[in-house]
Amino acid sequence: MSVAASVGRRAGMVPHSRICATVTAASSLAHLWLVAGNQHGTWLNLLMLAMVAVCLPCAVHIWRHGRASALRQVMASALAMTGVHALLLLGAGASGHVHQGASPAAAGAAPSGAGALLAVIALEMTTALLAATLLARLRTQANG
Repeated sequence: MSVAASVGRRAGMVPHSRICATVTAASSLAHLWLVAGNQHGTWLNLLMLAMVAVCLPCAVHIWRHGRASALRQVMASALAMTGVHALLLLGAGASGHVHQGASPAAAGAAPSGAGALLAVIALEMTTALLAATLLARLRTQANG
């Protein structure tokens, strides 16, 4: 393969790595903002700080170099956080957010935080997907 073709393939991956890094950084900063607001329990705040400590440096590495180890770490963290948010969603639904005297239509409605948790789950799954596809592209480039 020519040098020009190799540079062209790498240039095509730059937007992908930048999007992955941006989504990872945005998720990390959102979690940091939630910790600063201190609206969650201590264990959730500690878990969010741990996630930020893992993901934010990886976002920098992905932005600069697209390192496979950083992509694996972000992918694993995003999938773990998807599981945590799913558990929180299930726990929120089981904890009885429906108040006494609520109308039957409201009784079947999702809890107020459920929409936000679903949005966060979608964001984490998107982050994992971006990292996984970029990792696959890096492997293909290395083998091709």
